[in-house]
Amino acid sequence: MKYRRITQREVARVAGVSQATVSIALGGAQGHGIPTETFERVMQVANELGYVPNRYAQALKTNRTMTIACVVPDVANPFYPSLVRGIQSVADAAGYDVIALNTDGLAAREKRFLAWSLRGMIDGVVGVFFTIKAPDFAAVAQAGIGIVRIETSAKRQGPLPIDNLFVDNMAAAAAATRYLMERGHRRIAMIAGIGGPQGNRVSGYLRALSEAALAPQLANYGDFNEEGGYRATKDILAASPRPTAIFAANDLMALGAMKAIREERLKIPDDIAVMGFDDIFAASVVTPALSTINQFQQTLGRVAAEMVLQRLNELPADLPGRHREMPFELVIRQSA
Repeated sequence: MKYRRITQREVARVAGVSQATVSIALGGAQGHGIPTETFERVMQVANELGYVPNRYAQALKTNRTMTIACVVPDVANPFYPSLVRGIQSVADAAGYDVIALNTDGLAAREKRFLAWSLRGMIDGVVGVFFTIKAPDFAAVAQAGIGIVRIETSAKRQGPLPIDNLFVDNMAAAAAATRYLMERGHRRIAMIAGIGGPQGNRVSGYLRALSEAALAPQLANYGDFNEEGGYRATKDILAASPRPTAIFAANDLMALGAMKAIREERLKIPDDIAVMGFDDIFAASVVTPALSTINQFQQTLGRVAAEMVLQRLNELPADLPGRHREMPFELVIRQSA
């Protein structure tokens, strides 16, 4: 059976309104002079008829693709799906599609994204970038593409229209380390991956220990995943004296640490306390439940998408970059 595309003219005929009204309603402009009852009738008829927007035609007419890219370093990391869902919830309501792109945190792939974004396939981007800096986005910003970077610390506001949304990872890591000290721990080790958010999180850990005149014990191992956490913890447990607490730079590493601790027949938290970072879903269901830091990923995604849409639809094109800090929360469970 041959597929037939339903047109706006047919929607207008069945709804009993003009084609112009249908065009405005289906363009997401509910508040632009269309009565609510009319808007709802148009949307209902469009849904019943199976109307599908012709995005190619819309792009030619409006010079917009109605697409936002979400760029992340690791789609397999459970932190990022919640972030993408937050972006999508806002984008959907505004009539935008979202595509997720994975870079593995590699410079070559991040630079490849910059080149790809100039081909006219997206209107905006929300991204976590580990290697490229604000000046690298100059051509993308000048092409009118909205840009929001999700960062681990505040960035200096510059002339380019590049917005930054951040959670203060240094302050969060320091808060987690201080909590462990308040629980009586004096030998606190930290395990971290290489690159990514490692710098700010390690700096927070070191700052808190320095304030208390305690010696650090730091192990940097490969990727921010369970295997990296497992191997780093194996080395730490072989050291003397053994730490009484381990702070992991993310929850995946913390899960690897818990596996290594159990293999040594040690109890969590009686023998060794464990603290993570990110509050992924697994943190609340593992045994014992993992104490960690919540960055409110879904809210982070929603706010980032709102900032991109503001850039595209409301703000002057030459408005300098904005930056906004988002909250974190220490989530205390059974592991620490």
